[in-house]
Amino acid sequence: MTIDWQAEAAKRQDDYLADLTTMLRVPSFRDDSQATADAPLGPGPKQALTTFLAIAKRDGFKTKNIDNLVGYAEYGEGDETLAVLAHVDEMPAGNGWDTDPFEPTIKAGKLYARGASDDKGPGMAAYYGLKMVKELGLKLNKKIRFIVGTDEESNWTGMKRYFEVEPAPTLGFSPDAEFPLINGEKGNVSLQVHFGATDTGAVSLISLDSGLRENMVPREAEAIIANADVDQVTADFKTFLADQPVTGTVTNDAQGLKLAIVGKAAHGMEPRNGINAGTYLATFLNNYAFAGDAQAFLNFIATKLHKDSRVNQLGLAFTDEVMGDLTMNVGLLHFDHQQGGDLTLNFRYPKGIEPADLTNGVTAQLPAGATVSQGDFMVPHYVDPEDPIVKDLMDVYRRQTGDSASQPEIVGGGTYGRMMKRGVAFGALFPHTEDTMHQANEFQPVADLMAAMAIYGESIAVLATDH
Repeated sequence: MTIDWQAEAAKRQDDYLADLTTMLRVPSFRDDSQATADAPLGPGPKQALTTFLAIAKRDGFKTKNIDNLVGYAEYGEGDETLAVLAHVDEMPAGNGWDTDPFEPTIKAGKLYARGASDDKGPGMAAYYGLKMVKELGLKLNKKIRFIVGTDEESNWTGMKRYFEVEPAPTLGFSPDAEFPLINGEKGNVSLQVHFGATDTGAVSLISLDSGLRENMVPREAEAIIANADVDQVTADFKTFLADQPVTGTVTNDAQGLKLAIVGKAAHGMEPRNGINAGTYLATFLNNYAFAGDAQAFLNFIATKLHKDSRVNQLGLAFTDEVMGDLTMNVGLLHFDHQQGGDLTLNFRYPKGIEPADLTNGVTAQLPAGATVSQGDFMVPHYVDPEDPIVKDLMDVYRRQTGDSASQPEIVGGGTYGRMMKRGVAFGALFPHTEDTMHQANEFQPVADLMAAMAIYGESIAVLATDH
């Protein structure tokens, strides 16, 4: 039968927005400080998972909650399994919002909320795509599992658990990126750089803090310095701000002089889209007479990291013809005059270079006394453009949008799609829409979400029926 997927999606717009609003009102960023045996990632991720599963159960799907870490809604039968992998966690809201980030607001056709774009908006659009397939009674040749994780923005504890205790899907997609389709994702690894706490200079660095997550360009940074010439620093800071794409303030603090900078947050997969407040502040402070580890900390940031997402200053610049540039995001910056300094450098690396190469390269550039350690990593992922899943999904996208020019892409972002050998990322950010993921005032146009719902509905039908 011929199905007008866009018309089917339009019939469900009100219900979709109501369910999405319910999901968006749950602050679901991971919070280990509130973790319990029953809520291992904190109360928010658990609440978001149980809320989604309640919606799916209401709609007649078989559901399963695995340890309040991951869950799924299931429909159909078959020897093979088509998986749709989404996530219900989100980044912390941060500052700079014009609306309440947890009270969804539609302005000029755009839905504003934390998670509107990453990933509750697209995830629920894909869920409604599955719901359409169910309600239309299409005959399936595969089992479909809509799987939701609860810490995609950190270390994927939930989705890793799923793949430990459940059979791996045959193929699938994650609605957690952009259209037309992502068939390749760079590797992902973070390095922790530690500095000591010595500071014997004429000026003392009491503290410096910047960043919320390693995969997010820091929007804000704050430092406290002591024994400085207040008038001179204030004048210098004003001059500095006049020439830089950041704003800032200087205020007196009980411990000394407090300097604050505001830049622009962005997803860490492409640091050039943001303005790193932390590296700007360190670069300004590097002009003063700090000494010891404090000076080494500031100088390393200013001379080796600032405005260098392609890691030229670390001697690690690398490009693969297919997967593109190696990139680095300075996601977390912290210095304490009693405990020392720490930096988290998040790398997105193409095939042809390994995490050990990055660790060795950073180590070679460190000042005396500083150390580096490597965290867990994900290797690069690639699905051949000729694989039927790529061709089928691209056909649906082109058919519904009329965009015949766009081609599959490779990105620095990491999605759950990479957990399947035949897994890709598919939407829901359209090429014409601004990317506000991980930023203040995150939004997704309602029209885009509805268009994505129609695309997802047809895509699931194509992949799981004898079309």
